[in-house]
Amino acid sequence: MTVKHWTSRTTFSALIVLLAASTACAQAQTLHVSSTSFADGRNMPQRLTCDGPDVSPDIQWSAAPARTQSYAIVMDDPDAPQGFTHWLAYNIPANTHDLSEGASTPSKRLDHAGEGANSFGHAGYGGPCPPEGNAHHYVFQVYALDVNPDLPAGQSEEQLMAAIQGHVLAKGQITGLYARGGE
Repeated sequence: MTVKHWTSRTTFSALIVLLAASTACAQAQTLHVSSTSFADGRNMPQRLTCDGPDVSPDIQWSAAPARTQSYAIVMDDPDAPQGFTHWLAYNIPANTHDLSEGASTPSKRLDHAGEGANSFGHAGYGGPCPPEGNAHHYVFQVYALDVNPDLPAGQSEEQLMAAIQGHVLAKGQITGLYARGGE
C-alpha cells in the first residue's frame, strides 16, 4: 500500500511539472515585429522577390526577456500546396534587434548568424516567387530563445524547430503578401 501511494504521488508530481512546463511554453511573451520594407498584412515590394533582386527585408523586433541567448527567424509560405520555407536564420546574437534590408540574398549570408536550407534548395533568403494568381502570405516568425542552438549552416526547418523546442521565451510575427501576374 505504501509503494502504491508513493507511486501515485510521484506520478502526480511529475504531471504537475509537465503542466507547469507546458504552461510556460504556451505563455511565451510576445515580440513586436515590424519592417520598414513592407507593412504587416500588406504587399511586399518586388525588390524582395524573385522578380527583383531578391533581397531580404528589413526586420525589427522588440527587446525580449533578459534570459534571451539568441534569436531565430523562419519565413514560410503557408499558401503553397506543401508549404514552402523561404528563409531560416538562427544563432542571431541576443544583442541584435534588427536585420537590415539585403542582409541576406541568394549569394550573401548573414553576418554573425547561421542560415538554413530553404525550399529552393540553398541556404539564405529566397524571396516570394508564387505561381501566377492570387497573392500568397509570407509569414516571418521571430523567436527569442533561452539557448544558442549553435546549429551549423544548412539545417532544415525541422532540425531548427527540434533544436528550439522548449526554448522559446518570446515570439512574434509579421506577414507580407505577394502575387505575380494575378490580382
